[in-house]
Amino acid sequence: MSVRDWHGWHQAYDDPASPLSRRLALVQGCIRAAFDHCAPGPIRAVSVCAGQGRDLLGVLAEHPRSADVRARLVELDPRNVAVGRSAAAGLPGVEVVLGDAAVTDAYAGAVPADLVLLCGIFGNLRDADIERTIHLAPQLCAPGGTVVWTRHTRAPDVTPSVRGWFADAGFEELSFDAPSDSAASVGAHRYVGSPVPLLPGTRFFTFTS
Repeated sequence: MSVRDWHGWHQAYDDPASPLSRRLALVQGCIRAAFDHCAPGPIRAVSVCAGQGRDLLGVLAEHPRSADVRARLVELDPRNVAVGRSAAAGLPGVEVVLGDAAVTDAYAGAVPADLVLLCGIFGNLRDADIERTIHLAPQLCAPGGTVVWTRHTRAPDVTPSVRGWFADAGFEELSFDAPSDSAASVGAHRYVGSPVPLLPGTRFFTFTS
């Protein structure tokens, strides 16, 4: 199995007309809405498989609640970590961590979070791992916290199942955008269940590519 160049993959963001850039705009809209919903005081955020952190860091660069945010971005590619750390240099509340984002240990001390990003992940997982990740996601969430996720809608389109799995796991849907001119979709769900402790050594998923 070939290993994708996750650093090179980010080059599409440099083209404002690319599907990835259009997806980024939708994700950032969900992030802004989540921050706007948060009560006054500290805001916790985590980004799973954060890449270069363009989604969260782009919002934090201009959002009025940026000073309230304490964020942990977890990424396995050291080149992407370096880019993310450089972009986060002016944001003292942000840490960009080199590590395995698929294991709960990476989030110790950073959760429960008010915002959890699961972007660019579900398209690289088997359906069973998507379902498992969603059902374990409450371990990352504060009650009332928002999860933002992405998944392509190419056949077989699993997004209807994804939305159902979130409902089964104690989430209510806030939004779901699947533009007709793109195969990308972006969803946002709010956790309305009870607090769930973070279980050490638990694996959410394994990438297929």
